[in-house]
Amino acid sequence: MRNPFVMDCGEFHVNYKQDMNIWKITRVRMRIYAIVLLFAIFPLISSDYIVGLATLCGIAAIGAIGLNILTGFTGQISIGVGAFLGVGGYTSAILTVKLGLSFWIAMPTAGLITALVGALFGIPSLRLKGLYLAIATLAAQVIILFVISRWDSLTGGTAGMVLSRPSVGGFMFASETSYYYLMFIVLLITTVFTLNLFRSRVGRAFIAVRDRDIAAEVMGIDIFKYKVLAFSISSFFVGIAGALLGHYTMIVSPELYSITVSIEFLAMILVGGLGSVFGSIYGAIFITLLPVFLRGGIEVLSGVMPDLANVLVGLKEVVFGLVIILFLIYEPEGLAKMWKNIKDYFKLWPYSY
Repeated sequence: MRNPFVMDCGEFHVNYKQDMNIWKITRVRMRIYAIVLLFAIFPLISSDYIVGLATLCGIAAIGAIGLNILTGFTGQISIGVGAFLGVGGYTSAILTVKLGLSFWIAMPTAGLITALVGALFGIPSLRLKGLYLAIATLAAQVIILFVISRWDSLTGGTAGMVLSRPSVGGFMFASETSYYYLMFIVLLITTVFTLNLFRSRVGRAFIAVRDRDIAAEVMGIDIFKYKVLAFSISSFFVGIAGALLGHYTMIVSPELYSITVSIEFLAMILVGGLGSVFGSIYGAIFITLLPVFLRGGIEVLSGVMPDLANVLVGLKEVVFGLVIILFLIYEPEGLAKMWKNIKDYFKLWPYSY
């Protein structure tokens, strides 16, 4: 019989289900539910402009999570994520515009086609690693964009293709708020899937390949299988993000998927934190909103110091690169580690010892 005068100290798990929860502590689960609820009601109290920015951040977060599965968790460098984003966008555009299929069929199909393309370009990862693998994925970027730009009969060439917003029955996701909720649901599914992926045998194999591939192979892990699988899963989510982005902007064009986009996605996972699902989201928000805040700062300065503002207009790329360098020097584990440090500090505050 439980003694009513004895207080529990700590968290106790009495069954296997409790021990396997993603968030084992009740207050942490309540905090997560509160954050999800906050983001669910966010568009109801915000302007269309803010909701539009949030939608772009969410779509970027889906792609960044996909890239982090490959680079952060499996240790395979990729500079071709921009092209894979284009594969997803163009696949959805071709299926909906040329074949007349529903968006709800086109979006998962876009993810699957992108996964196949990613697996194809992931085959060299068995023999290549580091800088050499990065160059191979850069070749994928060039090859895919060349095909998209030259295959006029299928992709429209350099002119691109015009898409429409998805619809269900008679309802079309035309407003910023409705598309935000579509993105939000996909982002939730992506996040929960990825968190559970790295609690599974496949996810642990990915991490083993990243940490020491030779040791993983000695342990019986099929290196080739899991490297190609990592490329496939990563590309699937990047393709989903490409489809969502294409139907949100309602246009796909080769210049929208340049090498600059690939570098931006790499910056997202570097700034957010390699090997962190939530870090991918933090990094996507930071990198997506950075040009917006820079533009706002320049507009403010233009009224006070117009000459200085004109100089700063040409320094956006410099600021972007400087931010990445500062993170690599002072906090290589990104925003996720910074947030963890803040939480750890307040766990002990004011008793820092």
